[in-house]
Amino acid sequence: MAKVFSGQVGIVPALDIETQERFDLVVKATSKVEGVVGYKLGLTSVLRLGLGEAMRRLRDLTDLPVLYDHQKAGPDMPDMAKKFTAMCAEAGVDGLILFPVAGPTAVDGFVGEALKAGIPPVVGGEIPVPDYGVSGGGYLVDDALDRILARSVAAGADHFVLPAHDAAKITRWSNWIGANVEKPLVFITGFGALGGTIEAALAASQACPRRFAIVGRLITEAADPAAAAAKLYAQMQAGEAVHP
Repeated sequence: MAKVFSGQVGIVPALDIETQERFDLVVKATSKVEGVVGYKLGLTSVLRLGLGEAMRRLRDLTDLPVLYDHQKAGPDMPDMAKKFTAMCAEAGVDGLILFPVAGPTAVDGFVGEALKAGIPPVVGGEIPVPDYGVSGGGYLVDDALDRILARSVAAGADHFVLPAHDAAKITRWSNWIGANVEKPLVFITGFGALGGTIEAALAASQACPRRFAIVGRLITEAADPAAAAAKLYAQMQAGEAVHP
């Protein structure tokens, strides 16, 4: 059974780390820090070790929930959803970040198969780069995530991931999620170099009481990862006090 992310706000270190030694150091340093509620596992470790072995090593270090981010799963043929989800379930992940931008059948396939496997699908569809959408020179329609959210909620999703760089977008998406999903859980990502701040993201996402910050380099490249995680959590708590 998938482990559950606990609390109303918290920090999820993103373990997109180049060496196993640094990976181990960061997890050991942060796993007991108040407010660290889980981890995001990405392709750097999985390509090196395989998903099963990467999860085994991570489980030797922590029993906190683990999201797997396939950078990004979902933009694929819908019939790949069952195979992909089965391998993730076998490895024991506790949530799957999905970007099913390939269309409605991809949403239905990847979200549906994750739910069947008992793994919460964490649904997104936008990354914090300026030329992602058509209006910025990119290739996806600007309301792609709006459409993905609506379809994924209809399929049963209640976990979501939003980019932190645009407060107005966070507010729009969070308001929609809060009005259409009972007890949603929202992860927000893209802090520091990617343009988002904890304070602005919390203020913009008030419509969803349970939200967690996925944070990479601000923690993993810090001289003291534990202190960095603790500082970020303190910022979240301060933001909650201002915007309960």
